Amino acid sequence: MAGPPPAVAEVRVAVRRALADLRGVPNTLVLAACSGGSDSLVLAAALGFVAPRIGLRAGLVTVDHGLQQGSAARAATVADWAKAQGMEPVEMVTVTVGVAGGPEAAARTARYQALDDAAERLDAVAVLLGHTRDDQAETVLLALARGSGLRGIAGMPQRRGVYRRPFLDLPREVVRAACAALDLTPWEDPHNVDPAYARARVRALLPTIERALGPGVVANLARTARLAAADAAVLDGLGRRVLARVSDPADPADSADPADLSDTSGSGLDATRLARYPTAVRTRVLHRWALSLGCPGSALSARHVDALDALLTSWSGQGAVYLPGDIRVRRTGGRLVTVT
Repeated sequence: MAGPPPAVAEVRVAVRRALADLRGVPNTLVLAACSGGSDSLVLAAALGFVAPRIGLRAGLVTVDHGLQQGSAARAATVADWAKAQGMEPVEMVTVTVGVAGGPEAAARTARYQALDDAAERLDAVAVLLGHTRDDQAETVLLALARGSGLRGIAGMPQRRGVYRRPFLDLPREVVRAACAALDLTPWEDPHNVDPAYARARVRALLPTIERALGPGVVANLARTARLAAADAAVLDGLGRRVLARVSDPADPADSADPADLSDTSGSGLDATRLARYPTAVRTRVLHRWALSLGCPGSALSARHVDALDALLTSWSGQGAVYLPGDIRVRRTGGRLVTVT
């Protein structure tokens, strides 16, 4: 008996590999996040095929962002298709998209919050996302253009928390070929080709870059992301250990002037010790510490971290650094502390 078309076999193998650690675990639910586009539709179809064969349950969540006319009807069509494939549970979730960070970031924030909530509500152990190698290449280019650091260039992780990306090593053309071979009817989001969106502009630019530099550009960008991710993981781990080390309570002999209003109870960092570490470690410590103080991650920028770093490396008695979330940090008594 002839097997499935090569592209279909590739996507099914990718999903099977992504779920290998869950194989045979009783009553384990895996969700596909499906917009109805070709990549996520193929992902859902592959999950629906693979999951029961390795002892898992396959479900689906589709998110209606409400940003385009007819979006609710399209989401309902995706949900009806999934039910017809035997997937259970199937949910259509409607979200309200804010404005923080621009339309792309706001839609992404709303979408992931909806997926987080669905995974928790349905007790799913994994949510699969349909990003391809081409999506990864676009992410790296965007990060480079924005001046992002190593973590930004590392792109999207294969796995983080409940999320898994089985197609991250597959070219988009393979996934699209599988879509055609499976006779699926995808919905193509017009935002994907709308030049108002940065990712759409990068997507349109990639073929030009490939013609200029050679056909291996997408694969090379994706490999750059993998290498950067491996390095970033090591540095992030070191940063976590150093943060614990320099967060020890201040020595009473180094305590600040009792008249100052800084809160040094367990929230300060030993500025002298931290200043001895390389920049790549210091900035990770400062970034993680700022988040622990309550700074919104979406608003915390390199400019804020550089200002904190200046309190360590260019200390000359300067005033407090203002961080997002109405947080102020100053250096006093040899420590960085929040000002209450």
